[in-house]
Amino acid sequence: MDNYVITSESVTEGHPDKICDQISDAILDNLIAQDPDSRVAIECLVTTGSVHIAGEVTSRGFADIQRIVRQVLKEIGYTDPRFGIDYEDAGVWVSIHGQSLDINQGVTEGQGLYKEQGAGDQGMMYGYACNETEELMPLPIVLAHKLTKRMSIVRKTGIIKGLGPDGKSQVSVEYENGNPKRLTTVVISNQHIDEISEELLRKEVIEKVINPICKEYLDENTKVYVNPTGRFVIGGPEGDTGVTGRKIIVDSYGGVGRHGGGAFSGKDPSKVDRSGAYMARYIAKNIVGSKLADKCEVQLSYAIGVANPISININCFGTNKIPEEKIAQLVYKNFNLTPRGIIESLNLKRPIYRKTACYGHFGRNDPDFTWETLDKVEILKVALNEEIVKEDEIEEKFIYDPMKKRFVEEEFKFSGKKFGNFDEELHY
Repeated sequence: MDNYVITSESVTEGHPDKICDQISDAILDNLIAQDPDSRVAIECLVTTGSVHIAGEVTSRGFADIQRIVRQVLKEIGYTDPRFGIDYEDAGVWVSIHGQSLDINQGVTEGQGLYKEQGAGDQGMMYGYACNETEELMPLPIVLAHKLTKRMSIVRKTGIIKGLGPDGKSQVSVEYENGNPKRLTTVVISNQHIDEISEELLRKEVIEKVINPICKEYLDENTKVYVNPTGRFVIGGPEGDTGVTGRKIIVDSYGGVGRHGGGAFSGKDPSKVDRSGAYMARYIAKNIVGSKLADKCEVQLSYAIGVANPISININCFGTNKIPEEKIAQLVYKNFNLTPRGIIESLNLKRPIYRKTACYGHFGRNDPDFTWETLDKVEILKVALNEEIVKEDEIEEKFIYDPMKKRFVEEEFKFSGKKFGNFDEELHY
């Protein structure tokens, strides 16, 4: 019997890092609503009583950043100075300049070394899916997000009185032969006013937060920790400085699968850190949804200014029903992986980003989360009927090395996990 434990965490919308993610994405939404072609890379830092905004913006729109910052703080619930920052009195400092012209020419069609719209930066992105939950996500991160979402609900509705916006959850799930069986540990930390006793808070959190979400997986041996330091009055930006992009594992798969390292929030979809990760999830979810595999991890990688991915890696962890190289072929045939293709396929030039900034970018049932759509399932299912695309049907452009400006099909072999990987030395 193969038993192991996987732990994932989530944070509430009032966590300092998540304040920053939301502010960055709120500014992005404001600009992209005015000008869908806006180029935005916004970073935010919050600390006691102050918000600092920096980054690069090229847009035909105009963002009233002071107003946006204060509105986000208000909506989160930072309306009381006792919680570390107050939307009315916070200082807001702004330092923004235009996008580098050198980068701009690489992501603007018809400009740069290659005329097709290229990636906004180099890097690798991962997408993951598995069949252990209806969301096709790992159970630990699903439960962690549901707990923090519930913490926000009970605070805002007054179901539990005296809570502050800052909070965290953590769950440890025991697996047996690859299947989630029980929770070994649940951890909840929630900011609160000083007048609430820890004893009362623990009772209410267990009854009104943990049990409604986790009851199915709790047993007499599950350890439950609520504010395990014994006190959580000092929180928010007063207790912890926040920065955009510091919760990338919370944003993705909770430590299950790998992460390319690029953050999402504050970046327009020309940045493949964001759009490429969304496409990788879209691919992985449709592969699992079509039952070609029980688990799937997709890696994409890009070079700045170059449209086609440098590599595609498909890993099904031995759960694939057909060879991984055939799945890789199907991916290339049915998904447009250029930056422009990703943006158009997923309809990303819309103001949809602030709501992605809390409770995970993946596994959400929201029509605006187009990367969660299972619209490729029927197409991919043909593989199960042995209607697999032949190697000679793969378009040449995929095995075209744009750096060498030549085809490499004679050196190239479909090998699933090494699909599209150009390892040889490049010569300009």
